[in-house]
Amino acid sequence: MEEKKNNSPVMELDEETLFIVSQTFKALSDPTRLRILHLLFQGEHSVNEIAEKLSLLQSTVSHQLRFLKNLRLVKFRREGTSLYYTHDDEHVIDLLKQSIEHASHH
Repeated sequence: MEEKKNNSPVMELDEETLFIVSQTFKALSDPTRLRILHLLFQGEHSVNEIAEKLSLLQSTVSHQLRFLKNLRLVKFRREGTSLYYTHDDEHVIDLLKQSIEHASHH
C-alpha cells in the first residue's frame, strides 16, 4: 500500500469491485436507463406503466430492466402475470440525485 500525503493508506480496488463500479456507471450512462431508474426511484411500476409513462416500447423497457436487474439496481415482484419493479440500491439513488443536482447547478 502506498501512503497518501495525509498518511492514510491508499486502498487498491480489486478486479470485481472495478468491474461492478464500471458496469454501474455504464448503466447510468444510458439516457433510457436513467429515465427508467428515475421513475422507479419515485415508486413501484409495472413494465407496461413504465413503457406508457416514458413513451417507450415494452420490449425496450424489458431489455433495459433486465440489464438493470442483473446489476441489482432494480428488483421486482410478481403479481399474477405482471411484474412490478422498484429500485434496489439506495447508494445508486443518492448517486443519481447528486448527478441531477450537479447537472442543475449553474
